[in-house]
Formats: sequence, structure tokens, C-alpha cells
Amino acid sequence: MTTLAGRIALVTGASRGIGKAIAIALAEAGADVAVNYRVQAEAAEAVCQTIRASGRKCIAVQADVSLSANVERLVSTTETQLGSVAILVNNAGIGKILPADQVTEEIWNEYLCVNLTSVFLVTQRVLPAMRAARWGRIINLSSVAAQYGGVIGPHYAATKAGILGLTRSYASQFAKEGITANAIAPALIETDMVAALPKEIAARIPVGTIGAPEEVGRIAVLLAQSSFITGQTINPNGGMYMS
Repeated sequence: MTTLAGRIALVTGASRGIGKAIAIALAEAGADVAVNYRVQAEAAEAVCQTIRASGRKCIAVQADVSLSANVERLVSTTETQLGSVAILVNNAGIGKILPADQVTEEIWNEYLCVNLTSVFLVTQRVLPAMRAARWGRIINLSSVAAQYGGVIGPHYAATKAGILGLTRSYASQFAKEGITANAIAPALIETDMVAALPKEIAARIPVGTIGAPEEVGRIAVLLAQSSFITGQTINPNGGMYMS
């Protein structure tokens, strides 16, 4: 395991929920953090205040990571104010339950852009600096829906499954350059997205309880610290999918 002191982390969609927990956990492990958000500026700044109180540097940067121009501004701002990104957490995403026959082409394309294309865009932008440093950590947030279909719908499950393939491709291509790539595939973590799901869904979890965002934060720190774990999908899902 390596210390994260002096490393710069960028966490997308980090103003709340899982992204917030990961940003705080990485800061507690020693990293300085760029907190990306799309609309919730006050919430993002509150996350930064928590991180700064722990003695780490933090900036909040607004950007829609499904748009390449926004991604360029996000990463450039991070590089200017903090330094080159060494730890990337692609967490930004959307999810709304829809029956398959209500998924239009417009909805399909929106989910592809926000949930999957964003991962590609941000990763491609930070990879050159990681390769130059011969050190990098790419951590992508997938979902148990990628593994068993889930309850949100095909538009969501397909994008989250795509993240797994993208992660493995990066892992295999850059393993010899000191760069690891891994995915985390949670299920029913206590977030706004899960709060909108039918209450009876929680009863499907074998361990009998919804997970805390901090569970995912601890896994992200483990993956950021490890130089030996790559190409893996870590499953904090309470036993919903057993691999």
C-alpha cells in the first residue's frame, strides 16, 4: 500500500451521496481533492469545507462531464489550482426507473452520455499526465445493475455494464505504466437515487440493510492505495449479487 499524501484526486459528481463520501475518504487518507458538481454549488462547497477542516486542499469545480468542453475546463482548473490528477473517480451519473417500453432513443442517448461517455471523456483527459508520472488510479462507479439487470431499466443497466468493459480495457492497456483501473459496483447505498426507489426493494438485500456511502469510500481508498489491484470489480452490495 502507498500513502496518498501529495496526490491529487478528482471526484466527479461529488456534491452528495457516494461521491461525497469518496471525496472525504480520499482526503482523510492524505489526498488533495477536486470536487466536481453540475448544479449543487452549495453542497459541493460544504464538502470542500469538510475536507479543508481535515487539513487538505480542496476546490469545487462546476462542470457537466458529459460535455468535452466542460471536461477540459474541469481538468485544466484542477491542474492549475491543485496539480495533475493522479486519482480519478468517475462517479457522476443519473438513474430513474423506467419500464423498457418507455425508454426512448432520446433517453437512451442521454444515459449513454451522462453515465458512460463521461467516464471516457474524463479518463482520456487525465491519462497523459498519469502516463508521464507512471502513476495513476482510475476508479469507476458501476452498479449491481450491470451484473443482474437491476430495477431501474435497460437504459441504466447497459451504461453501467459498459463501465465494466471500459475499466478492464484501461486496466489491461496501462498496467505496465503504473496505472490501475478498477470498478466499484454498489447496490442500494443510502443516496438520493435509492431513496426514490420502492421501499420493498430493500427487502431483497440478503444482509437485511441498505449500505452506507462510507462503505464505498473505504473501498475507493483501498483501490487508490493499492498498486497490485487492477481490472477488478468490487461489489459492496449486501449479497444481492454474489460473484
